[in-house]
Amino acid sequence: MNIWFSWFSDPIMFLLVFTVAVGTLLYYLLFREKAKTIPEGNGWWGPSQRQDTEQEEEKIHPFVIETPEEMIQDLHYRLDNTRFSPVLEDSRFHYGFNSSYLRKVVSYWRNDYDWKKQLEFLNQFPHFKTRIEGIWIHFVHVKDRSQPPGQGTLPLMMIHGWPGSFFEFYKIIPQLTDPASHGQSGQQAFEVICPSIPGYGFSEAPCKQGFNSIAAARVFCKLMQRLGFDQFYVQGGDWGGLIATNMAQMKPQNVKGIHLNFFPVSRMGMNIIPSLFIGKYLPSLVGFTQTDVERMYPFVNKNIYDVLKESGYMHIQGTKPDTAGCALNDSPGGLAAYILEKFSTWTNKDFRDLPDGGLTRKFSLDELLTNVMIYWVTGSITSSMRMYKENLGLNFQNRIDAKVGVYVPTGLAAFPNELIHVPLAWARTKYKRIVTFAYMSRGGHFAAFEEPELLAENLRQFVSVVEEGC
Repeated sequence: MNIWFSWFSDPIMFLLVFTVAVGTLLYYLLFREKAKTIPEGNGWWGPSQRQDTEQEEEKIHPFVIETPEEMIQDLHYRLDNTRFSPVLEDSRFHYGFNSSYLRKVVSYWRNDYDWKKQLEFLNQFPHFKTRIEGIWIHFVHVKDRSQPPGQGTLPLMMIHGWPGSFFEFYKIIPQLTDPASHGQSGQQAFEVICPSIPGYGFSEAPCKQGFNSIAAARVFCKLMQRLGFDQFYVQGGDWGGLIATNMAQMKPQNVKGIHLNFFPVSRMGMNIIPSLFIGKYLPSLVGFTQTDVERMYPFVNKNIYDVLKESGYMHIQGTKPDTAGCALNDSPGGLAAYILEKFSTWTNKDFRDLPDGGLTRKFSLDELLTNVMIYWVTGSITSSMRMYKENLGLNFQNRIDAKVGVYVPTGLAAFPNELIHVPLAWARTKYKRIVTFAYMSRGGHFAAFEEPELLAENLRQFVSVVEEGC
């Protein structure tokens, strides 16, 4: 009683509490959802207009990744003739990718990296292609061969983001599909489908404007339907997290649950903005935990400049992606610098202080260059960057999916070095049935690539809760 009296007798505290109350009421009145799904719609992204009488072929074709020798010879020529910029003394990764270290990466790529060996590794899993809405969709589909078809396994789609690829999941796939061989006897086995987002890697790029995350969600729902799955789980980070969210909004009757390791809230409602200022001083009042405070307020107080330093790429790709794409598609050294700089800073922002960007602290150069090669041999860097313009070109907060909640069971894994920390209290404004929320002990943006064991364990915990009836 005395505590409440002291709060309300303090004008500043009273103002803070009053702001939260009014903000919550306004948010409820102005932004509450009326719909629980987003329209599925339809689309055609091929090079010509679809005829009304034309039936799209639904056959699924086996696919093997191959590259002509002429392409590799051309790559070697370009690597041999890379023009390096002079590096500033002691600049490390604070100006972007350090040119001195880029020399080492290019030298390794040219002289030691074995693409043929990596092709064998990539092709160890079954690859397929199928045509959906006029474009070819590539995906990896891995089953537990020890299980009878359709028994004992759960279908799971895993979706990558930018500048990643389906290759991000190569470490986690065996753990999910064959847990017994990885010391997880008795654990749930999955049938894993990893598609390439259209315009990324071996999925064909849309020929028409407007292919955003909602269109990708529809295409991937059609893919799962084509594979014969009436109900399935979806996991994703980066763009994959948004696409998984859209799939759940579009087809809640088919999506049993979504598991996300990147889940920024798209609408900064009236109940979120006040909590940002109050949470440091009265965390429990706005639903924050001590971990939320520890992860958020170094960022809020003194590291907002980090957002500016790390989001320049987003402005370029959200406005004029093709301009930068012209350069990156022509220079393998430039492409490696542009992509790998993200694998440095987005894994741990403190890696900017290291001369090598800390790249090999979490990954091998072979792993990193294989991801780069997927962009190079497919010439897909420009089309991959267009996803930013298609999603961010309009007012993102006014999109239909920003106004509709997610009502399927949701599991959220908050990794400590993620680009943005989202407290559970904020996540609940979007995701209405969060059944698991975990503060992960280590890891950054590329969770499946960096910490496959942690992600697999957390994913299994989430699915177990859902399968047991939440």
